[in-house]
Formats: sequence, C-alpha cells, structure tokens
Amino acid sequence: MAGNTPKAVLLDFHGTIAQIEPAPVAVARAAAACEVELDPIRITAIADALNLAGWPSGPGPLRVRPRLAAAWANRDLTEADHEEAFTGLAAQVWEDNPRLGFEGLAEALYARLVSPEGWLNYADTLGMLTTLRERGIPTAVVSNIGFDLRPVAKHLGLDELVDVWLLSYELGVCKPDPAIFQRACMLLDVECEDALMVGDTLADAAAVNAGCRTLLLPVTPAGTVHGLDAVIRLTERN
Repeated sequence: MAGNTPKAVLLDFHGTIAQIEPAPVAVARAAAACEVELDPIRITAIADALNLAGWPSGPGPLRVRPRLAAAWANRDLTEADHEEAFTGLAAQVWEDNPRLGFEGLAEALYARLVSPEGWLNYADTLGMLTTLRERGIPTAVVSNIGFDLRPVAKHLGLDELVDVWLLSYELGVCKPDPAIFQRACMLLDVECEDALMVGDTLADAAAVNAGCRTLLLPVTPAGTVHGLDAVIRLTERN
C-alpha cells in the first residue's frame, strides 16, 4: 500500500467536508422561526449550554438523561431515534436551566439541524471535490447520520461531485464497523487497500481495519479552510 496513489476517496460528511452552522446562529434562527426575539446574551447562553451538552456544533462532554439513552444509542440508525435524541438533548438543557428555553425551541433547533440551510461547506471542499472529479477519482460519502444528507449536499453544491452515498441509517451499520467501508469500496469498484478514508474522528480512522488508508483532519470553524488540500496532494499521481 505504501507509495500507491489512492484510486478512490471515502469522505466523512459532518466535520470533514461540511459543518453545521455555529450554535449562536442556529439559536437565533430557531427562535425567529418561533417568532421569539432573544437578546444576544441569552442567545450565547443557550448556544454554550447546547454545545456543552453535546450538540453537534460543539466538542463538549455529552450528558443524556436515562430516558434518552436508547434513542441516543440508535440516533444514527433511524430517523425517529435521531429526532428524539436531539430534541430531547435540547429539552434537557432547558430542564437544567428553565430560564434558557421556551416551548417549541427544541423542535425548531432540530429543524435547523436537518435543514439544508443549516449547513456550511468548508472553504476548500468544492475545490477538493472538483479536483478529484477532474482526476477521475471516484468518491463516496460515508456518514454516521440519522437523516438524509442528500438535500443538504444539493443545497451546498456537492451532490454532483459525490458518486456514492452511504448513510448509516439507510444501511443499518455505523462506523467504526468495517462493513460500511467495505461496502463503499465495493460500490466504487476498488479494493479497500486502494481507497483513502478522510474523516475527523476515531470512527473514521477505523477504516484501517478494513484495509483503507486514512487521513484525519483537525477541528476548524465552519466555513474556513479545513486542510482538504492534503487530499489533493495524496491523490496526485507521480
């Protein structure tokens, strides 16, 4: 494998080629959808509490109530569990601090989370995918997710630059299970040792157990340059 140029690239979605909007933006827009105007201090307080509780925009430690444990464990396997897990997570924040939330905010925040308008490309995503397409290198998005990312991708201009979509809730299997990486390689008609998996978590790095080369990217803010030029360098033929 060493020295071989990858013949296909597998890509995580959230945190790798796209990111959800920052929590303060999501809170403000969710509140507006509820026809509630929040002052900036309260917006910041809600956003910080969400991130610390485990909202996808933040790295904070996750704490869920026992009643949410089953939905949280299965959040990337069914749409119903995904919605229950994240609306419940937001509601849990209000339970801890009733002054932060209001009726309907948890549901409005979830609507932002699954809305195409609630996502941003990284600044170097389109350039990287375009270069791969020009080089004839097929791509697959391999994502642990509980809802359909294709409308998000279409809104972001990514849909025509990705060849195959493997979403855990459709397949019934999540990363780090080697089966999801093997399935991606099969659909792209390449051997696992000829594929590069690009992600941002240890679940993505588990592609090595399927025989893939892996590249993990650092955390960067939504909409910024994310280091995806490394993918371009790794797929450049000598």
